[in-house]
Amino acid sequence: VQLQASGGGLVQPGGSLRLSCRASGVLFSNKHMGWYRQVPGKQRELVAIVESSGSTKYADSVEDRFTISRDNARNTLTLQMDGLKPEDTAVYYCRAWRYEVDDWGQGTLVTVSS
Repeated sequence: VQLQASGGGLVQPGGSLRLSCRASGVLFSNKHMGWYRQVPGKQRELVAIVESSGSTKYADSVEDRFTISRDNARNTLTLQMDGLKPEDTAVYYCRAWRYEVDDWGQGTLVTVSS
């Protein structure tokens, strides 16, 4: 299984970024998918998930600013991030899981700074 995350970068406060995660070697439509983030010295935290059914869940801190979506035909997970804040600065990881199988991508750095 390979999860290739991309789309990170430097953006000013209030700006937008779109993260993508391309999956290969996996039955994508069968997997729950999610975005997590981690700041050095802190635990990795949930940002948003989309289950195989299409149900979504967001962290309170990103609700109404971030939108997670999946394209099962293209094996792609997306996170649209609007209204970015300095506290959103982190390495963002995509995750694919179902039952006992749990896979993570390599991460993409998002920096929100003026």
